[in-house]
Amino acid sequence: MVDIKVPALGESVTEAMVAQWLKKPGDPVSRDEPIVELETDKVTLEVNAPTDGVLETVAANEGDTVEVNALLGVIADGAASGTKAEAPASSPAPAPASAAASAGDGASVEVTVPSLGESVTEATIGQWLKKAGDTVARDEPIVELETEKATMEVNAPQAGVLSELKAQEGDTVEIGALIAIISTGGAAAAASAPAASAPAAAPSSSGGRDAAVMPAAAKMIADHDLDAAAIAGTGKGGRVLKEDVQAFLDRGGKAASPAPGPASASVAIEIPAYERPESPPRPQKDREERVRMSKLRQTIARRLKEAQNTAAMLTTFNEVDMSALMAMRTQYKERFEKRHGVRIGFMSFFVKAAVSALQELPAVNAEIDGTDMVYKNYYDIGVAVGSPQGLVVPVVRDCDRLSFAEIEKGIGDYARKARDGKLTMAEMTGGTFTITNGGVYGSLMSTPILNPPQSAILAMHKIQERPMAVNGKVDIRPMMYLALSYDHRIIDGKEAVTFLVRIKEAIEDPGRLLIGV
Repeated sequence: MVDIKVPALGESVTEAMVAQWLKKPGDPVSRDEPIVELETDKVTLEVNAPTDGVLETVAANEGDTVEVNALLGVIADGAASGTKAEAPASSPAPAPASAAASAGDGASVEVTVPSLGESVTEATIGQWLKKAGDTVARDEPIVELETEKATMEVNAPQAGVLSELKAQEGDTVEIGALIAIISTGGAAAAASAPAASAPAAAPSSSGGRDAAVMPAAAKMIADHDLDAAAIAGTGKGGRVLKEDVQAFLDRGGKAASPAPGPASASVAIEIPAYERPESPPRPQKDREERVRMSKLRQTIARRLKEAQNTAAMLTTFNEVDMSALMAMRTQYKERFEKRHGVRIGFMSFFVKAAVSALQELPAVNAEIDGTDMVYKNYYDIGVAVGSPQGLVVPVVRDCDRLSFAEIEKGIGDYARKARDGKLTMAEMTGGTFTITNGGVYGSLMSTPILNPPQSAILAMHKIQERPMAVNGKVDIRPMMYLALSYDHRIIDGKEAVTFLVRIKEAIEDPGRLLIGV
C-alpha cells in the first residue's frame, strides 16, 4: 500500500481544496499519472500517482479542504491489486480489431493539423509521440504541435497502425495540412497481433524501450553505444531521461544495485578510509546540449525585448501590510466558498484595487498609438499565469462590473486552461493593464517588463513577516513589496507613485473597496 499525500504547495500556502478526482476507487493507475486536482488561492495543480497499482481508497472528497501532507488516498501496488488492474488493462485490446473490421481491408485515415485558434495559421511539429509502424488507439496522443501561444497534442482519430509520417520534427505546417496516415484495415489487424504480447516481453527486449526514450537521452545512448533496455527510466510513464542515462554511466554502465538486506547486529563492519577517486575528463560533446526554442518562447523573447526598446520604462516600489486582508479572508473564506462555490484569494482584491486606482488615474490605463494617447474607459485586466510552456497572460474582461467571486472564478478557469494548453488567442489579447504575482514562486522583489501596448504592469510578491514600526512600537507584520513598471512617455512619476499608494490604501483597509472610497 502506498499513501497519496498533499504535496508542498508553495511558500506561505498551507492548505488546498480537492477540486476533482480524475480516478475513482478500483481504477488502475500508472506511476506519474494525474489522479486528483487540488486548488489553492493562486493555482490549480495535479497530484500524480507515486507508483503503479490500483486506487484502493479515497480519503478526501471533492470540495474538502486539506492541509499539506494530509492523506488523500491509498494505492494498492500492482502485485496486491490482482485482477482489478488486469481487467481494465485488457479491455481496450479488441478496439483496433473492431476498427479494422468496420473499415475493411486496406482502409486508412488521414491525420491533419486541427484548428489552432483565432489568427493562428501554422504550427511547428514539436515531437512525435509515436513512430511509423506503431499501433495506436483511438484518441491516443500521437504528436505535439507548437504555436506561438501554446503546445497542443493531436490525437489519433481512429485505432490502427501509424503507417506513414508526412512531416518531421521541426517542420512548420499549416492548418489542414496532412501530417500522418493511420492504416485501419488488414495491415493494422496484423500489426496489432504481436502488440498484445509486447508487455510480457518488454522487460527482456529493447524494442519496446525505444518509444519511451526521450530525444536527449537517445542521443547520449547512441553516443556511448549503450543498450536502452538496460537503463531504468524514472520519467513519466517510465520514460528514460537524460539524467537516467548519466546515472547509468556514473555507475560504470551497470544497472542500479538492489537495496542491501538488513545486516546482522553481531557482525562488525570495518569502514575503509575514504579515497577520492580520480574523475575522468568530461567528454566535450557532453558539456552542452542544444535545444530548439519553442515558438511560444520565441514570441515571449521578442515581445519583451520590443517593450524594452520602445518604452521609456522604469519601476517604482511600495510595500503593503497584508494583516487586515489576511484577517478578512480568514473570517469569511468558508462562507464565501459555501455561497459562491469558489475560494476567495488575494488576487480578486488586487484586481478590484487596481480598477479603483485606474479610474482615478486614467493615464495608467492608456496606451500610445503613434503620436496619440488612447484612454480606455473599460478595465480588462491581464493576469499572468504560469503554464508548462511558459508565462501566459489571459485577460479578465470588464473587471469593474464583476464581483469578487466572478473574478476568482475567471482566474481559476484561466489557470486550468493554461495548465491544459487550451487558452485561445482571443482570451490572451486586448488587456488594458496587467498584474503578475511572482510571490507564488518565492520572489521577494522584481522589476516586471511591460506587456505592450499596455503602459503599466503591477507586480505582487511574496508575503514575508518583517519588524515594522507601528504607533511608536516594533511589531511583526506580514508585508508584501509592490512594484509598478510604467512607460514614462505617458505616465508621470507622480501618477505612478499615487497609483501604488491607492493600491496600498485599498489592501490595508479592504473595506474601502466595498464603499468605493
